[in-house]
Amino acid sequence: MILTQDQINLIKDQQQEAISLKRMTAKQLDLAFREKWFKIWVPKSLGGLGLTLLDGMKFLEELAYHDGGLAWTITLCSGANLFVGFIDPQIGKEIFQNPEVCLGGSGRASGYAERADGGYRIHGYWKYATGAPHLSHFTANCIITEDGKPVLDKNGQQVIHSFFFDRDDVLIHYDWDTFGLECTASHSFSVENHFVGNSRSFLINESESTWPDFLYQYPFIPFAELTLLSNFIGMYNRFIDLVEKYYILKSQDADWLKDKGKNLFKRLDEMQCNFNERKRQIYCLTEESWGNILLGIENVEIYEKIAVTSRSFVSAIKNNTVELFPGCGIGAAQREQEMNIVFRNIFTATQHSLLQE
Repeated sequence: MILTQDQINLIKDQQQEAISLKRMTAKQLDLAFREKWFKIWVPKSLGGLGLTLLDGMKFLEELAYHDGGLAWTITLCSGANLFVGFIDPQIGKEIFQNPEVCLGGSGRASGYAERADGGYRIHGYWKYATGAPHLSHFTANCIITEDGKPVLDKNGQQVIHSFFFDRDDVLIHYDWDTFGLECTASHSFSVENHFVGNSRSFLINESESTWPDFLYQYPFIPFAELTLLSNFIGMYNRFIDLVEKYYILKSQDADWLKDKGKNLFKRLDEMQCNFNERKRQIYCLTEESWGNILLGIENVEIYEKIAVTSRSFVSAIKNNTVELFPGCGIGAAQREQEMNIVFRNIFTATQHSLLQE
């Protein structure tokens, strides 16, 4: 899936407005809904694009190259729309009749679901629901309780289920105020004493999938690691391209080129080679694991490699960005300059706990 030049132009034109608004603009949303970007992982039978894992990753990487904030929102919301593969098929069909359906929420189990007749009574408060202003449904993890006490499984662990709520049943707390990824609008939300039927509960586990598509046989954690990593790859690729452009402009000064430039170009080249090799490795692991899913072959060791490799990759991206940024002049410190925007987005993204070493 390749972005057209018209799409790239719109993405670039809307970036500053989205940062100012601290949410996606109307034009960005219209483009995303029209092109089904929130449904890249949704089966074609439900009106989605039904992309393979690798094709979806390449698309997210390309999107992140042009606008990391937009890509992060698409990544998290499309990842939540993936949950259609784990909920009651009939309800999934009803929900996804809406061309502007968009799920999002939190993976932290900071809510409680008291068992009741025919369902659960929910209360809780969750942080970081990316895309909150335009979500049609919110997803959340809850600790299951009976008579106010957590239910334990056979191993003595608290039982946790995922739930989804209609937008009108949650209260959004507009508290997202970060120095990067501003347009992701990842606000908190809460639910208080709200009853949901059993069909609003689901388990995100490949053994519990309700659709036959191969993507739903792929475990969610490595899926999340790979799709988040695609954002880092795209943003960092853009950052080093901008640094190279700055160096080329500076190299017009013969003294700079002699005193600093040659060593800086050499170091940047080393980083680019390392980046290309790491990207090749992660894409090879993705292809191998996806191929094994299609063949029904176990992937445990590959998933472990994906976890280690993706975290190491993000750590290298963070360290290289820290090394490069101070040498990019006062222009890089200007908030409206693209290099500054990409820098802020990368470092806000590194606060996500999933890919931290």
